Amino acid sequence: MRKRSKIKVKGANTFAFVVDGDTEVWYLQMLKRNERELNISIEPKLPSKKSISEQFEMVIGLAQDYTKVLWIVDYDVIAKETREARKGNETSEQLFIKLKEKAKKLENVIVIVNNPCIEFWFLLHFEKTTKLFTDCNSAEKQLKKHITDYEKTRRYFTKQDNDIYLKLRSKLGDAIENSKKLKFEKNNTSKAICEMDLLFNIKEIKKVIE
Repeated sequence: MRKRSKIKVKGANTFAFVVDGDTEVWYLQMLKRNERELNISIEPKLPSKKSISEQFEMVIGLAQDYTKVLWIVDYDVIAKETREARKGNETSEQLFIKLKEKAKKLENVIVIVNNPCIEFWFLLHFEKTTKLFTDCNSAEKQLKKHITDYEKTRRYFTKQDNDIYLKLRSKLGDAIENSKKLKFEKNNTSKAICEMDLLFNIKEIKKVIE
């Protein structure tokens, strides 16, 4: 693996995001659209296949060209596949932990885990909770108690002057605080996890949102 000093960065402040769903793509696009003082290029990358291995390979490749690469992982699928794995086989969780450790060795890569999914991050804008939602649907159901019209569509997420980021922006500080202690622990993954505060604590972003 090449040392960081040898990486040829594509351009100043170009951030690539490897995600496994459209909702993350739309949310990041709205972050960039609304925070106009952000002097960074945000480029969400959605793999054609969503396996953890393929996402990891994309992260490693992008790390050679971008200032930062953020790998945002919804943990619900990993947890489900792990529960259903045949005894004796490497589980999705074991594989992810191994690849996550490799990714962290690159200083321009940040791994962000949400358990079960990004809807839990949205929920933390309204609630300080450590409840483990077993799947994304249950987290979404709780979120709808606060955003009754919530729906996973491009039209809803990107609606002009009423997009998902604008709906949540006034409570962003609360969400950041609520997520700070919900960190991934490889020996304790059966818990609520939200590491989106790592995104908003990057200096280029933090100075704009504060």
